[in-house]
Amino acid sequence: MVSYQPKDLTTAKLHGYLLSAVAPRPIAFASTIDKDGNPNLSPFSFFNVFSANPPILIFSPARRVRDNTTKHTLENVEEVKEVVINTVNYDIVQQMSLSSTEYPEGVNEFEKAGLTMLKSDLVKPFRVAESPIQIECKVNEIVKLGTEGGAGNLIICEALKIHMSEAILDENGSVNQKKLDLVARAGGSYYSRAKDGFFEIPKPLTTLGIGVDKLPKSVIKSSVLSGNDLGILGNLAAFPSDSEVENYLRTSEEFANISHVNDFENFIHKKAKDLIEKNEAEKALLMLLAKEKTK
Repeated sequence: MVSYQPKDLTTAKLHGYLLSAVAPRPIAFASTIDKDGNPNLSPFSFFNVFSANPPILIFSPARRVRDNTTKHTLENVEEVKEVVINTVNYDIVQQMSLSSTEYPEGVNEFEKAGLTMLKSDLVKPFRVAESPIQIECKVNEIVKLGTEGGAGNLIICEALKIHMSEAILDENGSVNQKKLDLVARAGGSYYSRAKDGFFEIPKPLTTLGIGVDKLPKSVIKSSVLSGNDLGILGNLAAFPSDSEVENYLRTSEEFANISHVNDFENFIHKKAKDLIEKNEAEKALLMLLAKEKTK
């Protein structure tokens, strides 16, 4: 590995490494307004949600690395402590990118990007009509993290009203992530489209998983089963009973002709891996424990 301390790198190089390492990042498409009523629209990927009660979102317009100047968004929220955070889906990703162009002060990025200004209900900045979710916020606090180029400015926002397109909701009124089709930011010029990479991991909230440490040592040290496979097994709520294991050992075809299989342990581990990939982790564990009984 190559290793660095931040002081050994230029700010630009460190900035690039951090953005590549911490990715993908959600995008805050932030709409603000200055004291004279001029709108501004700009995307920021230093962004996330940090609390639901109160509902707090934070994004950070950093000082420009090249010349240490500040962005219009930061200047606007210092004047008018309100912002609309619009989500960015695939349908508007190119327009979002265009809006990030550093147009002179007073230029309306809504118009430049071909996006529609939609009047907000509770705040002065406009919403992006094409955005599937729009969150009207008040700015509670601005935390300046430094004074040099690259320093962030945490804009701590409290959500006042959330608008959602009915097209992204399911029959229960919940957000359908694939219909939402969010886009995220990575390093360099890279983005990722969330719906192309969605997968589910059951959360161990109601039960305690048995833990990888409780699995047989031959399973833990398997050359076939991956760390993810072990994690899935360790997330199961309980081991099968001894009688279930004994019955499986007697009736399963995998154990019927044990003497004809070379490297029976690897054979069973491969079978178990196939079951895990088919979302049959309980059966996989049963098979692995039955195999232990053959020793």
